[in-house]
Amino acid sequence: MAETLSPELVKDFVGNAHGDFERVKQLLEQEPSLLNAAWDWGGGDWETSLGAAAHMGRKDIAEYLLAKGARLDVFAAAMLGKIDIVKSMLNDYPELKNAKGPHTISLVEHAKAGGDAAKSVVEWLESLN
Repeated sequence: MAETLSPELVKDFVGNAHGDFERVKQLLEQEPSLLNAAWDWGGGDWETSLGAAAHMGRKDIAEYLLAKGARLDVFAAAMLGKIDIVKSMLNDYPELKNAKGPHTISLVEHAKAGGDAAKSVVEWLESLN
């Protein structure tokens, strides 16, 4: 069995994935098993590095993490403007439209963080109301 990651290291990695791309790369090179690690900010508010990058609209960090093998979720797909993926997931699981991501941020807010690249996702999600 693999050794448990240091909680401080996980918190540092996830925290920096909100915006410090260089630190994310440095930490992931230092400890590759951080890639899918999650931090609980309290009260069950679990967040991965990809989740942090997604709600902050940090496509550069998200794409880097995905290229390294991070697990894609509907929130990151929405921010990245991957409308076919979002539609497919909501077609099979319509309740995901109201799912909350890290910090209880909605799916449509994740899409809005993606800017112009995710505009079609925002419009489609808003049309579902």
